[in-house]
Amino acid sequence: MIFLTRRERFNAAHKLYRDEWPLEQNEAVFGKCSNPNWHGHNYELFVTVKGEVNPETGFAIDLKELKNIIMEYVIDKLDHRNINLDVDFMRGKMASTEVLAMEIFHQLKPHVEAQGVMLHSVRLVETENNSVEYFGT
Repeated sequence: MIFLTRRERFNAAHKLYRDEWPLEQNEAVFGKCSNPNWHGHNYELFVTVKGEVNPETGFAIDLKELKNIIMEYVIDKLDHRNINLDVDFMRGKMASTEVLAMEIFHQLKPHVEAQGVMLHSVRLVETENNSVEYFGT
């Protein structure tokens, strides 16, 4: 078993808030992240797959194919977008880094696993001090 990680980057805006809460409660719970005019991040996404190395190619997965999957199902949908408003797989969900990492994992899993490897984890870095890692269910 080998583990292989691909890094991609994207820029996106979001805000953390609940429509049913008053502004004061959103500010108390989410602080600056509830800014009514949004805020953005330069995210780094690390996608780790695991599998056996094919003796003919020396690959667990062709990295070009892994890149194409990540680009089509995640980066193209998120880059320079508003996560709350523009991203189909985030509609109706809290746009926290935790939820975003989980949803990215679910977007990638069937497409990655169709390539003969397993999706091991998604690590999403929001700032140099904050990141989350999701291993799926």
